[in-house]
Amino acid sequence: MNFKKTNLDGVIIIEPTIFQDNRGFFMETFNKKYFRQNDINENFVQVNHSFSKKNVLRGLHFQDEPESQGKLVKCISGNILDVAVDLRKDSPNYLKWLSVKLSDKNNLQIYIPNGFAHGFFVLSENAHVVYLCNEFYNIKYDNGIRWNDPLIDIDWGQNIKPILSDKDANLPFIEE
Repeated sequence: MNFKKTNLDGVIIIEPTIFQDNRGFFMETFNKKYFRQNDINENFVQVNHSFSKKNVLRGLHFQDEPESQGKLVKCISGNILDVAVDLRKDSPNYLKWLSVKLSDKNNLQIYIPNGFAHGFFVLSENAHVVYLCNEFYNIKYDNGIRWNDPLIDIDWGQNIKPILSDKDANLPFIEE
């Protein structure tokens, strides 16, 4: 596994080692020893799997303290633009964002620590996304910010017309 730190402190792109032959392939997507060696000391407690169609945008979601969630995200089928936004008010990267394309072709994963909002936009006809969480989902602390918040100004691509849930379409802006 190759762990690449990003310009957002704590966000790490993970490229697995893939063993491929005429039968197919094998890869480890999580190995606690390697993750710990690369400063990811998580006890993942929940695994989520979402299926989405082309142009669906999910997010930007997070959980408030004291039940904030860190996530390890992988696209197991299709192609997505995955986005992390730093919401840690004491961070020098507060409100800065990072995007990475995750797909079943590149097999990349992204680790997003606690204190970040997360969302993704589906680029392929459909996509299956699996993510591990270090805290259980708790509706009491469920929160989010609008995908097109002008203070964050995420580049989702040219002239996208996302398909949103009612919840995501009505999330507040940062200033609210």
